[in-house]
Amino acid sequence: MKRFLLSLLFFCLTFTISAQNSSEEEAIKKTVDTFFEGFHARDSVIMKSVLADDVVVQTIGKAKSGEIKLHQEDIHKVLNGIVSIPLETSFKEVLLDYQIKIDGNMANAWTPYLFFLNETFSHCGVNNFQLFKENGDWKIIYLIDTRRREGCEEKKLK
Repeated sequence: MKRFLLSLLFFCLTFTISAQNSSEEEAIKKTVDTFFEGFHARDSVIMKSVLADDVVVQTIGKAKSGEIKLHQEDIHKVLNGIVSIPLETSFKEVLLDYQIKIDGNMANAWTPYLFFLNETFSHCGVNNFQLFKENGDWKIIYLIDTRRREGCEEKKLK
């Protein structure tokens, strides 16, 4: 009987922890989705609603010289650049997956993507969001992405 009760207790605790993680994963996914909702709408207010005040933004990509570089972005310039994209220019970042890891009030969301400009494939890469849960809300504290044209063909076909 003790073994049965212990097994039942273990099952209930595992189920509860799994449900809590699932709920947190959904909240993190919603934060990322909100960021991209603002991105696609050219709305800095929506994007800022899920960004920490001191968010760090970086990009890894190939320079004109062909060398791979890490570039620090100024969040204000990034937001202003997005907002100022002409309305006749269409762009879409398609997230292919969400891989989310959580430890307490820290989380990581890894989101491979394809990017289209004027409905033409432009590049692919991965976004890596670091998030912090403060006062019950997940905020993006760090965002780094990769950008490349090589190795994207197999993704475009899926």
